[in-house]
Amino acid sequence: MTSDADWWTRPRRIAVVVDNPSWVLPFAEELVEALNADGDQATLFRDYDQIPAGTAAFFLGCIRIAPMPVLERNRFNLVVHASPLPKGRGFSPLTWLILEGQNEVPVCLLHAAPDVDSGPIIYREDLRFDGHELVEEMRLALGRSSIGLCRRFLSEATPPAGQQQVGEPSYYQRRKPDDSALDPHKTIAEQFDLLRTVDNRKYPAFFDYRGHRYEIRITKQEK
Repeated sequence: MTSDADWWTRPRRIAVVVDNPSWVLPFAEELVEALNADGDQATLFRDYDQIPAGTAAFFLGCIRIAPMPVLERNRFNLVVHASPLPKGRGFSPLTWLILEGQNEVPVCLLHAAPDVDSGPIIYREDLRFDGHELVEEMRLALGRSSIGLCRRFLSEATPPAGQQQVGEPSYYQRRKPDDSALDPHKTIAEQFDLLRTVDNRKYPAFFDYRGHRYEIRITKQEK
């Protein structure tokens, strides 16, 4: 464990953790590269059991809660979450917010806690979309924001504590393939927010009609 006195002593040992084959992996790799270039010793981990003792662990896009013995290995354990916490804890907050008609998405860096997404919030910044972006564009914005927030934390003169969340929490469920179902009797405009959040490869949009299932893949044609 590190103390405030050696907060600036480099190289600090930093773990960047992604526990599933998430879209966030390329951004986690980019973060590791940037932190090493900054003079720290950063490593990407895919398994909680492999996380060593160190200064900080950043959990990005993780689907499992890290148990206390894992959290105790690092002085700081940080999570990036894209919702107006305490509202929207849980899974796929970016997708759920877009489906709710929101185009302003808060991105928070918070301390990890035993209860999902319940720790003190250190930073919050807002992503603003215009309503035409597809999932790849939204993920790019979120990935860049995540990298920036993690690097900002490590650039502080002293480690920031964050503020406790205030208000009644709500929770999002994990999205399933069936959540990409379109209604063939509704217009494209009515279902565009669903279309713009689907993953063409992992969970493409589909609809059932006249006894058959049809898949739809969406791409943006640049002008």
